[in-house]
Amino acid sequence: MNGGVAYKTMSQNHSHHLVYGTLFDYLNGEELTDTDDERIRQQISAMMVDELGYHREELVPRLVIETLFTRNFVRSVIDLTITLDGRQVMIVRYGPGSLVSRERSALAAARVLNNEYIIPLAVVTNGRRGLLLDTITGKVIEESEKPIPSREKLLRMLPSLRFLPPQDEEKRIREKRILNAFDLERCCIGI
Repeated sequence: MNGGVAYKTMSQNHSHHLVYGTLFDYLNGEELTDTDDERIRQQISAMMVDELGYHREELVPRLVIETLFTRNFVRSVIDLTITLDGRQVMIVRYGPGSLVSRERSALAAARVLNNEYIIPLAVVTNGRRGLLLDTITGKVIEESEKPIPSREKLLRMLPSLRFLPPQDEEKRIREKRILNAFDLERCCIGI
């Protein structure tokens, strides 16, 4: 057990992603493929509980939005969805590399994940830096090494957050198309 994450033996799969074996999810104990990216996701979960004060049951890992456009089926995984006072308040999406290239898909995900309202906040992080986004306006609220607000701060923000009704169907489809295009894995096409 290392920082609340148990690791199994190292191996390598046939793609370009190094697989170390399996590990167990920090929040719910689910067995997952152990990769460098997954280790960072687990560190984010641990930080949110151990340092930022969230309760494990307030963090839901790996919710999925499935889209199919122009014969491209995409499973967009929302790394964490944060629920406070019975409402989904914020999503967190991790991805290596540029934050700017992840902003738009995070906004789209927060706008369509919940069928009853738009989730008001989204965080994109590469594990070193991140952006806290207002999903209604699309504006960056904060860019820093620690963009995820503490549970206490998020509870203070809660009364001022707007939980707007879902967009009309045409706008939802447009957001899903954006999510599909941005989350389509292109790295291995043509190899």
